[in-house]
Amino acid sequence: MGATTGTTTGATAGDGDRRPGRRALLVGGAAAAVGTAVLAREELSRLWWRLPGVDKPRVAGAVDFRGARWVAASAANYRRADRPADYRVDRVVVHVTQGGYASAVKVFQDPAHGAAAHYIVRKDGRITQLIRELDVAFHAGNRSYNERSVGIEHEGFVEDAASFTDAMYAASARLTAAICDRYGIPVDREHIIGHVEVPGTDHTDPGRFWDWERYLRLVRAERAKGPHG
Repeated sequence: MGATTGTTTGATAGDGDRRPGRRALLVGGAAAAVGTAVLAREELSRLWWRLPGVDKPRVAGAVDFRGARWVAASAANYRRADRPADYRVDRVVVHVTQGGYASAVKVFQDPAHGAAAHYIVRKDGRITQLIRELDVAFHAGNRSYNERSVGIEHEGFVEDAASFTDAMYAASARLTAAICDRYGIPVDREHIIGHVEVPGTDHTDPGRFWDWERYLRLVRAERAKGPHG
């Protein structure tokens, strides 16, 4: 699938997020190994959740978008975090599954896949959340973009214009408006982007049939209605 599913391997989509980074290796026993090295306050704030016995309280099955259905992705396909406290969220990345809804959910629940998005929007407008926005989903194929963005999959195929239904556009626009409200993200093409625009990736989604002008118009209209939940 064109985004985080079929045509790209999990390792590529995750872009190394599954491997502990330099900062992560400084925590715990590795920190002792560096002797006099001192972790900056900002660095430590990004890693507090990795420390033994420290965990941000979560409510099982809770969603960030009212009305979304919760179906948990495999924990191997995202990195636990505390966004936006540790990473600023300033992008929404639009994906297309290159397959059906059920197949997308299946691969996102596969720990060997190495990738998953925060949300999937079905053709009928139903929204499923698989990863909390607090956490870093492995969806963009670029570690920095993963850390700063929310990834939204859309059921369908990039070369099938019929995949992008009115119900899908409307539901996705409501979701993106809510995300933009939450993090103060401008509604423009610099901050709401396609997977194809993520640096270092080889994807084409959402493709030529995705109507960006229509989508941004819908997002702006939804945002003008007021806060979304």
